[in-house]
Amino acid sequence: MDTVLSYTIFDIKVIDIFIAIAIFVIAYFAKEFLTKIILKNLRLLTSKTKTTTDDKFIDILEPPMKFSILILGFFLAEEWLDFSSFQEVTKSIEKTLITFVLFWILYRAINQFSYIFAKFSTKFGKRLSADVENFVIKFLKVIIIIIGLMTIFEGWGINVSAFVASLGLIGMAFALAAKDTAANLFGSLVIFSDKPFKKGDWILTPDVEGTIESIGIRSTRVRTFAQALVSVPNAVIANSAITNWSQMGKRRIKMRLGLTYSTNTSQMENILKELREMLKNHPDVHKKTIMVHFDKFEDSSLSLFCYFFTTTTVWAKYLSVREDVNLKMMKIVEQNGAEFAFPSQSIYVESMSKNKMI
Repeated sequence: MDTVLSYTIFDIKVIDIFIAIAIFVIAYFAKEFLTKIILKNLRLLTSKTKTTTDDKFIDILEPPMKFSILILGFFLAEEWLDFSSFQEVTKSIEKTLITFVLFWILYRAINQFSYIFAKFSTKFGKRLSADVENFVIKFLKVIIIIIGLMTIFEGWGINVSAFVASLGLIGMAFALAAKDTAANLFGSLVIFSDKPFKKGDWILTPDVEGTIESIGIRSTRVRTFAQALVSVPNAVIANSAITNWSQMGKRRIKMRLGLTYSTNTSQMENILKELREMLKNHPDVHKKTIMVHFDKFEDSSLSLFCYFFTTTTVWAKYLSVREDVNLKMMKIVEQNGAEFAFPSQSIYVESMSKNKMI
């Protein structure tokens, strides 16, 4: 037995290998017990505070702490053994494990503190908050993974800068292939930040008109009035002129009334006065801007310019208000004995005397 235990492998005694393995096994089985003791004491301290942030930190540390105890067992086992010939490799492994734990903690922190991103994303509206929150969380996770891998590679002596530079051509190819995706991504950020519309709004762009059904990271879906569903890339819609009809506070009516030239001055004055009073007292006409003026002598009519707004922006209600106003205008013109003009020409035939004809 003594001969077996004194036997060496790479100048390391077998007895030392067994002891090192025993140290690591003890660390493996002790990790749960030690983690519970440490976390229990930490939770007692955090329970005395009013904030829940420190409680979230403990939840973040629990799995990495268990793994750290395993790393400690590895360190102790490695110290027990004489790895002088493999010192560079063991040191690189130690750096890799420590780096992994640190970036693991950062990765878990993103999930635990996602409520911070949720508060930020609500600025874009409740309907968009989930998309923005998921986008930010995934983006940060990818960044942490990339930085963590680069740090690990540097620990092993790999020149990451040269490696990244060597991937320049491949990256350029991917960039060209994914340029539309990147454009749509930035387009979605513009939509989320500027908020030119929201779900349910009626919009008009050079490409589509309809109601916003959903706003995603890649595209915006618009339901047309023919009930067709159109998916517009966010890069396109972000660079287009957008008319949001749902954001109108009032709706314009602009028209001209043409009266016949047989209308006298008194009739014209009464018609103008009654038209202004009618619009001013109409419950569905906006009181701020009402213009009714006799401003032109047209070829076939005396032209009245009418310019005002309805209080409603709903299309069906707007048409009902416009119809009611038109009927009232007709009634005012009729009550004042005037008539609406239409395009016409008057031909005067002059009679000639017989002497002139001879």
